[in-house]
Amino acid sequence: MKQILSQSTLLTAASLVAVVTGDEYTHRYKKGDRVDLWVNKVGPYANPQEAYEYYTLPYCAPDTKHHPSNENGAFNALKAHSIGERLGGHALRHSGHDLLFADDKGGVLETCTTEKLTDEQTALFAKAANDQWFYQMYVDDLPVWGMVGEMLPDLDAAKSEKFGSDLSHLEEAVAKHAREGGALTPYVYTKRTLVVSYNDDRVVKVDLTSDPSSLKEVKKGMALTFELDIQWAKTNTPFHSRFDRYLDHAFFKHQIHWFSIFNSFMMVLFLMGLVALILLRTLRKDYARYALNHGPGGRDLEMAEQNDHHGSDDEDEDVDENGKPLLDEGGRPSGPGRMGVEDSGWKQVHGDVFRAPKFLPLLAAILGTGWQLVTLVMGVVLFAVAGPLHGEVHEERGEVLHAILVFYSLSSIVAGYASGSYFKLYFATTPAGRSKGGAAAGGTTQWQLTMGLTVLLLPTILVSILSVLNFIALCYQTIYYIPFLVLLKLFFLWVFVSVPLCILGTLLGRHAKLGGKKSDPFPCRVNAIPRPIPDDIQWYGVPANLIPFAGLLSFGSIFIELYYILTSLWNYKFYHVYGFLLGVYAILCLVVCMTTVIVVYFSLNSENYLWQWTAFYSGSSTALYVFLYSIYYFVFKTSMNGLVQTSFYFGYMLLISLGVGTLCGTLGHWSANKFVRTIFQNVKVD
Repeated sequence: MKQILSQSTLLTAASLVAVVTGDEYTHRYKKGDRVDLWVNKVGPYANPQEAYEYYTLPYCAPDTKHHPSNENGAFNALKAHSIGERLGGHALRHSGHDLLFADDKGGVLETCTTEKLTDEQTALFAKAANDQWFYQMYVDDLPVWGMVGEMLPDLDAAKSEKFGSDLSHLEEAVAKHAREGGALTPYVYTKRTLVVSYNDDRVVKVDLTSDPSSLKEVKKGMALTFELDIQWAKTNTPFHSRFDRYLDHAFFKHQIHWFSIFNSFMMVLFLMGLVALILLRTLRKDYARYALNHGPGGRDLEMAEQNDHHGSDDEDEDVDENGKPLLDEGGRPSGPGRMGVEDSGWKQVHGDVFRAPKFLPLLAAILGTGWQLVTLVMGVVLFAVAGPLHGEVHEERGEVLHAILVFYSLSSIVAGYASGSYFKLYFATTPAGRSKGGAAAGGTTQWQLTMGLTVLLLPTILVSILSVLNFIALCYQTIYYIPFLVLLKLFFLWVFVSVPLCILGTLLGRHAKLGGKKSDPFPCRVNAIPRPIPDDIQWYGVPANLIPFAGLLSFGSIFIELYYILTSLWNYKFYHVYGFLLGVYAILCLVVCMTTVIVVYFSLNSENYLWQWTAFYSGSSTALYVFLYSIYYFVFKTSMNGLVQTSFYFGYMLLISLGVGTLCGTLGHWSANKFVRTIFQNVKVD
């Protein structure tokens, strides 16, 4: 294949010029073609987000044609990055090393020597060794990692003992020295071996090893000589499976992972049975009992009140176990119910159940944002599942973040339509909606408020949290700082794509026909005067008592998968089991819907018709458990420390928790809305 070379000028503050080979994108080379070795980052192993540019440490430039003293050298030139790569914390720079594809020389040794180390440079290497810093490099988009140095006892003494001249038992030497109470000294690796394996014209494997015998003590005023031994080896490994060695199949496809899916599925079956047993059977009895009041044998409500006082204990005897009315010998309803039963429980609130909720514009905006997140998550997961068709997302840097940006922008129309249609649905039940003058004047203001909240709600939360994190990253000069040009691109993407689509969706929702053939979109008319909500109700009728249990059940269906996701985010794992994720997402949706229906039913049965916010809180309470679990994970499953990492961890987990809460709350509200409409459609109201 003919080699393709192109030069790309990066419009950055440093105005660096990077020379990029076209074969990096086709992944095909001819013998002797140049293969670029990119250095990405260095940082503490325990803190993934506390990462710095590779040459933050005083490494030297290799003595090649790319040396800074040579003209047109590519050393330290910044590689072109996508928005997703920059948001993911990638800052690849050219290492300055020369790699020639399939070189037959048996190995190329490239060296360089630093200037005499200053106090500051010595302190940097000492800090890197003490905090267990690692570095990351890329060859043909394949990552490799290595440790910067070690904290060790006196190496001359260690070599003279049984540990071996090659220091292959460093851990044993360190352990012995620690038992003796001696101090440790910082050392850095000065020789690395890079073995690049290829199959035909493709790079399929890269290994990087650090030679323990090359460890040098870091001292002020000394010069360090670094060596890179480049070797090429043939292999029969196919190109399409070259990334498999980075995927921890034993971890992600462990038996407990399969068991968690099965356990969550059984929970869904249990909840479905519970809903069918408690709600459907109870509702059937309710319908039959209420039918007695409107049938031929019914009496007036005064008689029903007397019956309630004298025969409330026998209320359930009006119907049989199948929910059918009990009949006497003459075929008429028998028992106390034949005297008439007053409407009680959920049917009592038929004139208020479809009343507009408090803070209607805010709830409409939240639900619109929730539907946007539902669409976004489903789109990204399906895109990842379809990886074999377009390329696995875990093999491309920033691919998932890029997909999130695209789906977020395009799904803005969903947010606008959902919020606009929901506001239109309930606005007619508000005082302003009932009066013609109020609907014209106040309605316009409310519409504008709803649209503005939908456009700004999620971006405002994101910008607020990410601005704080970006400021911290900038102060510490980590590579997770988002450059100004990237921020500008994101702003243009939001202004020219997301905002117009959201406004368009709101207008479509405002003019949508929601009532079908009927002019009234609700099964029951809304009373002009709201009825009081009883105070003396059982504990299981109080929404605040039920909502935590609903969130706990929803969290229980996902917490195993949440562990795998957090491990991928914070512990250098490549998440690749998107089929599992799709299944867990479907299970979460079902569990949230069913638990919310149960909570809303008990609330309505206690004559509490304020179900809209209750339904949303029921689903969104899952977020509380997600955030509490993230605290547990931080304390017991990681070794993270420092302001930078702690801020990034809890900042990102707060965003994730808020997203999960909004998504689950929206699904819960949707299921409750379907449930409420269904039960009141089947009730005859005089």
